[in-house]
Amino acid sequence: MRIVEEASQFEEMMKLAVNEATSSFGDGSVFIERYVGSPRHIEVQVMGDTHGNIVHLFERECSIQRRHQKVIEEAPSCILTKELRAEMGKCAVQVAKACNYVGAGTVEFLMDEKLNFYFLEMNTRLQVEHPVTEMITGIDLVKEQINVAMGHPLSFKQDDLTIIGHAIEVRVYAEDPLNNFLPDIGRLNTYAPPKGPGIRVDDGFEQGMDIPIYYDPMIAKLVAYGKDRKEAIDRMVRAIEEYKISGVATTLSFCKFVLKHPAFISGNFDTHFIKMHFSPELLNESDADEAEIAALIGLKSYNESLNNSNQLYQQETFHRSKWKTNRS
Repeated sequence: MRIVEEASQFEEMMKLAVNEATSSFGDGSVFIERYVGSPRHIEVQVMGDTHGNIVHLFERECSIQRRHQKVIEEAPSCILTKELRAEMGKCAVQVAKACNYVGAGTVEFLMDEKLNFYFLEMNTRLQVEHPVTEMITGIDLVKEQINVAMGHPLSFKQDDLTIIGHAIEVRVYAEDPLNNFLPDIGRLNTYAPPKGPGIRVDDGFEQGMDIPIYYDPMIAKLVAYGKDRKEAIDRMVRAIEEYKISGVATTLSFCKFVLKHPAFISGNFDTHFIKMHFSPELLNESDADEAEIAALIGLKSYNESLNNSNQLYQQETFHRSKWKTNRS
């Protein structure tokens, strides 16, 4: 991808894009698109069957990204109005109907700061972030895919769908956020996923297994569900703190940094979150702050324990002295 800031740059950027595409894919075709400077990445889940039924299952907010790849997703988006949600859902269904789509798919949009949205692409598959849609709708998308493949109609209609609660997913990558998110490899010396109310972990690894260099570095998908966005965030932060992984670097600390950042909490963020708000130094400072807090809590607990011991000792000494006096 190349951004053309001025008309004088167009020819140079075009040549670079063509050369890269030819070198990488053997095809120098180039698409020219409108550039949205501060975009939100919002996608709509659709599902179609062989009987002509196509519905949408609301949207997912996927704007927290690194290298144009998603790291945190949530459903629903905190900036969409009821009217805008309906409009985007209608557009997604129209895209699917235009090609007689069957199965699960995702229609992706870019949204600018004025809430204007533009078609980006359609992914004709079940996506990594589908669990957040399942959590807020109660629909098992994998089950529906199988039923559709068997020739059955969808088990629900558009009017049957409502948004219940809020869900957030973080992608647990074997990547080092302190080193430009470079993939990491090694053995999972410790691997203990979190549990508890509203927590779901979709993974394919166990303790003792190796993270190889040959595949996508994603270890797991960690999902938190709550009655509202705040509860979902709180549960996710707790789940990240309880997720124990050693042997490889992961994106868990970065995801926790995002979830606790004022821009994310307020909903005032876009795909440039990392560039605008994150640096490795901030993550180190956050870890240091948490370590200091933990140490202070530990010291407080120790002092209280010591005071209690001293009080017990003084009481015991008093009672012994009184007992000796009575015996005398």
